[in-house]
Amino acid sequence: MGIFDSMRGDSQRIHIIIRGRIGDEWRDIDTHLRVPKGTTLGRLVEVADSAGIPLRDALEKSPHLTDTMMLNGERCPFVENSERKLADGDEIYLLAPLAGG
Repeated sequence: MGIFDSMRGDSQRIHIIIRGRIGDEWRDIDTHLRVPKGTTLGRLVEVADSAGIPLRDALEKSPHLTDTMMLNGERCPFVENSERKLADGDEIYLLAPLAGG
C-alpha cells in the first residue's frame, strides 16, 4: 500500500498491541498497519504476518489469546469473529497473562 492508496480511501489503519510472554519470548508491540477496506479479523492475521507483525505467532504460541483478544476494548474471541470486518481506527489488543493462577 502506498501513500496514494490512503489518500483515495482504499485502506484503513488498524492499531495492533501485543504484550506479555508469548511462547518463550516477551513481546511488547505497539504498531499500526494499513489494510485494505473490508479486511476481516482473519485476514488481518495474514496481512500482519506479511508485514512482520507476529499476530499469528502470538495466537499459535499462546492459544488462550484466541479467546481473550480485545477489539476496541471489548472481548472478541478470534474464532467466532474471524469473518468480522474491521473499520478504520480499530484496535486489536492481545495481553498475555503475567503470572499463573
